[in-house]
Amino acid sequence: MAAPVQAQQAVPVSSVPVPDELEMSKLIWTTMAAVDHANLSGNYSVLRDLAAPGFQMANDPAKLTQIFTSLRLSGVDLSNTLLLGPTYTMPPRLEQPGLLRVKGLFGLRPTAIAFDLYFQWVNGRWRLFGVSIAPASIATQQPGPPPAPAPAKSR
Repeated sequence: MAAPVQAQQAVPVSSVPVPDELEMSKLIWTTMAAVDHANLSGNYSVLRDLAAPGFQMANDPAKLTQIFTSLRLSGVDLSNTLLLGPTYTMPPRLEQPGLLRVKGLFGLRPTAIAFDLYFQWVNGRWRLFGVSIAPASIATQQPGPPPAPAPAKSR
């Protein structure tokens, strides 16, 4: 995972808008598209340049190439995530002022895509600050046994 680094300066809570559902999805989709393009081209410079300054300082393109090696070698097609809305495995939340965490998955078959993303509020917009994307399996729900009948009450 390209991990988030500590925020460089505090951001007043009142100046940070929490994204609505559409904006949240757009943040996730643009991240998926950027990682997909970087994986396809082998060039992680644009992904890095789109990210927050702290991410840029912590991750040069060579390091990002190394971080995403297993995802790239898995052959999973991240562009398919652009066809679905994300499912959140925990509600999106501000981890601290100006630092948003979004965790969930895209329920693609046969292989789902799990994500854990951090965005930092920088100069009036959310920018990528930490990223983890991995293939995941979706546990299929099997019908359970029928409920046991209630015991008869004696009088």
